[in-house]
Amino acid sequence: MRTDQPTLPGVEAGRTTPRKISEGFSPARLTQARHLAGMTKKDVAERIGVSPAAVGQYETGSSKPRPEVIPRLAEVLDVPMPFFLGGRPMGKLDVSRAHFRALRSTSGAQRDRALGFAGQVWELTYALEKRVQLPIVDLPGFAGGEVHPGTELPSEPAAAAQALRRHWGLGDGPVRHLVRQMEVRGIVVVAPAPDESASKVDAFASAGLPRPLAVLTPNRSDDVFRHRFSGAHELGHLVLHASATGDSQQEREADAFAAEFLTPRASILPLLPRRLDLGQLAGLSRTWGVSVHSLVYRCRELGLISDATASRAYQRLRGLQAEPGFEPEPVSGFPGEQPVMLRQAYELAEKDTGLSVSELARELAWKPARVRELLGMPDSRPILRLV
Repeated sequence: MRTDQPTLPGVEAGRTTPRKISEGFSPARLTQARHLAGMTKKDVAERIGVSPAAVGQYETGSSKPRPEVIPRLAEVLDVPMPFFLGGRPMGKLDVSRAHFRALRSTSGAQRDRALGFAGQVWELTYALEKRVQLPIVDLPGFAGGEVHPGTELPSEPAAAAQALRRHWGLGDGPVRHLVRQMEVRGIVVVAPAPDESASKVDAFASAGLPRPLAVLTPNRSDDVFRHRFSGAHELGHLVLHASATGDSQQEREADAFAAEFLTPRASILPLLPRRLDLGQLAGLSRTWGVSVHSLVYRCRELGLISDATASRAYQRLRGLQAEPGFEPEPVSGFPGEQPVMLRQAYELAEKDTGLSVSELARELAWKPARVRELLGMPDSRPILRLV
């Protein structure tokens, strides 16, 4: 067991006191905890018995909560009391550096929760990277990349996708295990549980942290093909867009990147039917790991079918979506499309240094359940079933 981890400010011999936490209070940590809880300042104020103005002052740093307020804050926001201490690395991400798939339909509170989640993912990554050497970042154009950091990809989406495929040595065929390909290149990929706050937001990515991050939220149909397209879409944002404008043009560019990355024009065009054939497209769907819907779109995009034909095909697909060959394939059936880098890093640190979830939780000032959640580890507690 490691014993050389630094002691958090306000923590003496493993013991914290509200008074010391008040002295070492971090306004940014309160904001992060509130965002993660999906609460407004007024919500917090009502629950802890102070005014909304007081909570605002806590978050600006113009005043600190009194010691007796600290336990109430921790209980209301569902964090350990030491969470509010400063002095440890914090992942802070501005909305301008995060690309949300459906920005217009995403509320400010939802974005704040998602950004808080992304910050915690970075903090966990940072803690693990102190113990385990993670894959180096190999993403041309990413400022923190360690492989050819000065290399830039073309700005045109399809050309950028072709260049990245060449850079990663993927050839001209189907991309096997997209999520694993991203992780091997040092990109942190996480897939929140369906009830996690970040899962309420459509997939998003950020290049605003020391490592590129892609959050692939569960889609409503639990479809591995949609999951893969979301991954390629977020990859497109990472290589094409240094900042997020939230406009539809960036979303179209990321979609164009994803289509070319997963189904390169030169490879897929000879295989696509000249007359629409949904059965043939279903076969190609399995081979290339993309949905039939996206292949119909690709046919229209490449000029093989008209807009009217594509519209009729989408209508027919809605009627076929529960039929064999057309029904969604759960992501759980495809290990290569499920993130594993952070969990495997923890397991390696556990084996090599004796790291435990409890120790990691103390270092991060999180609850152990939060650590297990972000590592994608099942809850090991026995389940009580009442009959």
